[in-house]
Amino acid sequence: MTVTVRFQKLFAGLAVVAMSAAMAGCGGEFVRDSRAPARLVIVSLQGASGASPEDLGSFVLSDVETLITTGGTCSVNNPCPTRFNDPGRVEMRLQLRDIGDPASPASPSPLHEVTITRYRVEYRRSDGRNTQGVDVPYAIDGAVTATVPADGTATFGFELVRNTAKREAPLAALRNGQTLITVIADVTFYGRDQAGNEVSVTGSIEVTFGNFGDPA
Repeated sequence: MTVTVRFQKLFAGLAVVAMSAAMAGCGGEFVRDSRAPARLVIVSLQGASGASPEDLGSFVLSDVETLITTGGTCSVNNPCPTRFNDPGRVEMRLQLRDIGDPASPASPSPLHEVTITRYRVEYRRSDGRNTQGVDVPYAIDGAVTATVPADGTATFGFELVRNTAKREAPLAALRNGQTLITVIADVTFYGRDQAGNEVSVTGSIEVTFGNFGDPA
């Protein structure tokens, strides 16, 4: 009986240590984010091909090379191969963690406002082949500044795919064939509320890369 009790105490102690180590491994982000009185919620995440940046939608057909026939020395007989950045656009709002009760609902305040300062885009395939620079484009990090108000939404743009990715493997090889690569782009936005608590949120959008028909 004594041996069993000692074993249970040892196991409990190890569990506490393991949990502490796991939380420390998050770089403190888990702890700080849980202290934020409001969380970010993505209302919509859209993207477009850089060849038609105004055609935003819930998925993207990313043209790896577009032939431009107007402007400068470009013409129908002498088109200019061009690679565009693919833009993204996100709309987000805040959600209080403690909504209060029906008799006394909580209300957001300016202190809850979150200022977004950076984002990260990572690409993955459904078949599990996710080696960057071989199966999918390299992940990218970018800077963006936008404040999500306490009451309302904020909408802002960002780079979903950089044109440099279209000059590198695996996208560069798509210029010469009919092959397509479909990925899921996971976009994580990072910011802080006005009390200094770190807040983040992740949304996903489907992107299919290929050498599609050029706009007329």
